[in-house]
Amino acid sequence: MIDSPISPLELNTTDLALKGFKVYAVDHLCTMKPQLSRRDFYKVTLMTTKSRLHYAHESLELDGTYLFFTNPHIPYTMERLAEDDQGYACLFTEEFIKSLDRLESLQHSPFFKIGSTPLFPLNEEQARFMRNIFQKMLEEQQADYAFKGELIRTYIQLVIHEALHLEPAKTFFQPRNASSRLASLFLEVLEQLFPLENPQQTLPLKTAQEFADRLSVHVNHLNRAVKEVTGKPTSTHITNRITDEAKALLQHTNWSVAEIAYSLGFAYPTYFNNFFKKHTGYTPLAFRKGASKG
Repeated sequence: MIDSPISPLELNTTDLALKGFKVYAVDHLCTMKPQLSRRDFYKVTLMTTKSRLHYAHESLELDGTYLFFTNPHIPYTMERLAEDDQGYACLFTEEFIKSLDRLESLQHSPFFKIGSTPLFPLNEEQARFMRNIFQKMLEEQQADYAFKGELIRTYIQLVIHEALHLEPAKTFFQPRNASSRLASLFLEVLEQLFPLENPQQTLPLKTAQEFADRLSVHVNHLNRAVKEVTGKPTSTHITNRITDEAKALLQHTNWSVAEIAYSLGFAYPTYFNNFFKKHTGYTPLAFRKGASKG
């Protein structure tokens, strides 16, 4: 017997806090209005849906069954385009994820991958296999077995390895050349700076030179590698990520514009205002007002 489907809005995460994981079935996986939001947990979702996924810098149209991995650092939302979504989800705490770090293959899994969209379309046979795994996790979660946490962790490892089979080397493993390794390190360091958790936290790196110093390379070498691999200059990646973080802070916190400006490394709020308007077309206050109405 498995849990009856519930809405994510009704989900009680007490079990997540106590055990490090929470498995549940859902009958509505997404909302009608897109609103990027942060989570404090890792999540793997098996979903049959017709919807629009907004993830990091991308928006993708979904129609079918998918396996989707998310982490706490990248905001996302799903805009429902039909009423018959269904699936399963499993949430993990940071401590639960760290217990998996010993397996080298998991270092390349969607949980740890920077700069990709960890979404996998499934055919019917693959979908049946995944549904069976989630149902087993649900059954174990309700059981009295003393080591059910370890068993569920094994099921999660199986899900991750199946995902690695679905999308082999080109998706999860970086080409083994110097430019790719350096660009990957840069993107990883950039992503690790976020999210900013409180107004007292200040962004420690903000320029290509500062990132180059952190990586112990010449700034010209870093710029060439990042441009070669990604097609975008180092400064563009930094600017886009700071802009995304500014949007998230304006939408999802009550920090003042001045607090956001100082946290993002701007010496004066006016500098931040000019930066934000240049890259979004709105002042910070206008963006926050529009987001609250939306």
